[in-house]
Amino acid sequence: MADVLIFQGSPRKKGNTETLIEAVIDGIASGGGTSELIRLAELNIHPCIGCGGCDKKGRCVVKDDMTPLYEKIMAARRVILASPIYFYSITAQAKAFVDRCQALWSLKHIKKAEGIWRDDPDRKGYLVSVAATRGERVFEGAVLVMKYACDAMGIGYGGDLLVKGVDRRGEMANNAGELTRGKEFGRYCVELTLESRP
Repeated sequence: MADVLIFQGSPRKKGNTETLIEAVIDGIASGGGTSELIRLAELNIHPCIGCGGCDKKGRCVVKDDMTPLYEKIMAARRVILASPIYFYSITAQAKAFVDRCQALWSLKHIKKAEGIWRDDPDRKGYLVSVAATRGERVFEGAVLVMKYACDAMGIGYGGDLLVKGVDRRGEMANNAGELTRGKEFGRYCVELTLESRP
């Protein structure tokens, strides 16, 4: 099991978000940790159909590439969701993933009702996001979505790495300052993970 589970929500390979995530992964490795990167655009994740099926047993009735991700999320100490900003929120691929975490929210509340749920304040989720514009509120929607995604996953929101004004393809690769920040963010995430191990 990797120390940090990363969900890459950008549909563009070798884009600015992926370049920043590669720096984060370098930071995780330099901090002595391991990571697993999952590219959501390469998976078949159907949108939530709002059927309420997960309300009864805490399991999604839709069987697709999301199904094996539930166990990975529940076992993870650190989860990162990476996404560029599309119309002031995360991508469609990332949002489908988040919506399907409704099953985890249902499972958490079923276990709470049964008295077998234990909150673990050491489990954290993080958002890594890149925006082309420099709008003052450009990340607000994405941050709010991620905070509620963490709540559904049963983990606390640990913070974010947000980069504005990166528009042209390949631009992030030339931004040494933000790549350094990415590496530091990766080290920070894994250091907290290693500290929280039993």
